[in-house]
Amino acid sequence: MARHYLDHASSAPLRPEAADAMVRWLTDGLGTHLVGADPGRIHAEGMSARVALETARADVASLLGARSREVVFTSGATESIATATWGAVRRADASGHRPHVVLGAVEHSAVRQASSTFTDVFGGEVTVVGVDGLGRVDPERLLAQVRPDTALVHLQWGNHEVPTLQPVHEVVAACREQGVLVHVDAAQAVGRVPVDFAALGADLLSASGHKFGAPPGTGVLLVRRGLRLDPLLHGGDQERARRAGLENVPALIGLGTAARILQDPVDGAGSTLLAEEEASRRLTRRLLDGLGALEGVVALGDTDDGGRLPHNVCLSVDGVEPQGVLLGLDQRGIAAHSGSACSSESLEPSPVLEAMGVDAQRSLRLSVGWDTTDGDIDAALDAVEAVVRHLRSLGR
Repeated sequence: MARHYLDHASSAPLRPEAADAMVRWLTDGLGTHLVGADPGRIHAEGMSARVALETARADVASLLGARSREVVFTSGATESIATATWGAVRRADASGHRPHVVLGAVEHSAVRQASSTFTDVFGGEVTVVGVDGLGRVDPERLLAQVRPDTALVHLQWGNHEVPTLQPVHEVVAACREQGVLVHVDAAQAVGRVPVDFAALGADLLSASGHKFGAPPGTGVLLVRRGLRLDPLLHGGDQERARRAGLENVPALIGLGTAARILQDPVDGAGSTLLAEEEASRRLTRRLLDGLGALEGVVALGDTDDGGRLPHNVCLSVDGVEPQGVLLGLDQRGIAAHSGSACSSESLEPSPVLEAMGVDAQRSLRLSVGWDTTDGDIDAALDAVEAVVRHLRSLGR
């Protein structure tokens, strides 16, 4: 039976170009014995590893509209978020303030937990701001919570469960005017839509490689030029003393390759990124139109193209339990998801959907990516209708 992977918002398959680049490095080391060489050493092997690492850094910086020196490599968005939060609250504590952090109620669990954990260390406080029925933060409500002792404002670029975009440009501009650090979680945006760190003006931005076809275990924290924060990981001077530990050169070569592929020119689209964005919007529009026509199925979050991420569809499915839907879809070859992106094992009610005031118990998320085809969408449309119809018949 053919499989149809529609869980790109959780993790995307590795792009073949990235895999090939990693294999070349691991197997022949660009023609010499370089496997495992420390890029911090000045021998030939170490210098070759440094060149490969900095090439990857330049490719990532170019994709994100950043300077190479602003790119800190991490193990993923979770570490990047923790590093940004820790650095900001330590900075506030060093200035004599009990750190105060502001965030929206639909932020990822990595943001919520890092904020509460690190502010507790210094006796600080977290203010959570509610959202509307689409999952969007009102920028005026968010900014009204900023105080003189606010160490950091978190705002995601786009949500990880519903496709809703947030008013990042407006919030970043206001925070910069007030001299308050702002971090943007762009894990769902990078590799999906154009991201320009310089134009955005944020202090910190986090991303994860495995979301857009780079290897798992690769991430990025962008740190605005001139901003100095204490590192989360101590023990070495790697990443310009911003993140200790030997860099994972092979995986980061894969990350840089994926970033470069997205910038390749494509006739009629401008770049691979823009071509994939257009394709994703078309495919998810098919899902929205087809599944939205089913009885008791309602799209959640913003469904207007101007207000949503291109790759993600979240639906409320009345009258059935999410476990049954996911198992039924899996039996028909469809990989999908329900609930919080970090609650797969427990399928707990989604805090994002609860914050939106919608049914947090019965959601279905389908997300597309670089390798998704119309055949995958055809299969999903047929399978969801059949599974939901079957499960509802059992309850009669």
